[in-house]
Amino acid sequence: MKLHRITALIVRHLYLYRRSLPRIMEIFYWPFLDLVIWGFITLYLARYQSQVPGFVTFFLGALILWDMLFRSQQGITISFLEELWARNLMNLFASPLKPGEFLAATMTMSVMKVTIVSIVLASCAVLFYSYNILVVGVWLMPFVLNLVITGWIIGVFTTSLIMRFGQEAEVLAWSMVFLFQPISCVFYPMEVLPKWLQMIAMANPAAHIFEGMRTVLSTGAPPIGNLAWAMCLNGALLVGAIAWFYRTVAYCKDQGLLVRVGE
Repeated sequence: MKLHRITALIVRHLYLYRRSLPRIMEIFYWPFLDLVIWGFITLYLARYQSQVPGFVTFFLGALILWDMLFRSQQGITISFLEELWARNLMNLFASPLKPGEFLAATMTMSVMKVTIVSIVLASCAVLFYSYNILVVGVWLMPFVLNLVITGWIIGVFTTSLIMRFGQEAEVLAWSMVFLFQPISCVFYPMEVLPKWLQMIAMANPAAHIFEGMRTVLSTGAPPIGNLAWAMCLNGALLVGAIAWFYRTVAYCKDQGLLVRVGE
């Protein structure tokens, strides 16, 4: 892997944001709108559900962390779609650019987006609702890191599907992550799920992170078990997703699909 090729691809995507209002809105406006809507809903529910301790803290904290996962996934899939829409995909993979370098660049873009969105959401939460995400304490960083990796896994897998099946699969760039939301236990504990669905949720790293967040906020106990589960699952799934991406790229090259994808 060569750093200059990764940097070149990152710069190519950053140039797209210079004079593009829709792309800037993707980073600033839509996360802000999510926070405002869910924030006011949370305050309204808390007014009539005061017996639930930390109601606002649970919901706003979960919303901010979920948006980090979502933007992490979007950072990879949208970067790929930019190349698809520009009919640049074949040019990229006909160059010396390796699949690993492409993933490294899109993952870096993902981290940049997550960083900006996190700052926007955390600032607005303090300004509008007097909520500080730092109440999670020292566990915030491992929570965020694991959610970013989970977003990468979903993003890489989604990118592979779009590359393999073309334009008809583009909708997955926005919808795939929401398929995992019911078993991510973002706004409710895992125990409310049916037993059979709990078994599926146990294989989802994000579910363990949100369970760990609720544990920290409600009891203050260290979420060591939740983090251990999340890290092990993320490690195995990330390796599997990257291997699947490499295999998809090789298959698409052999079958000539890179020429037709997006048509």
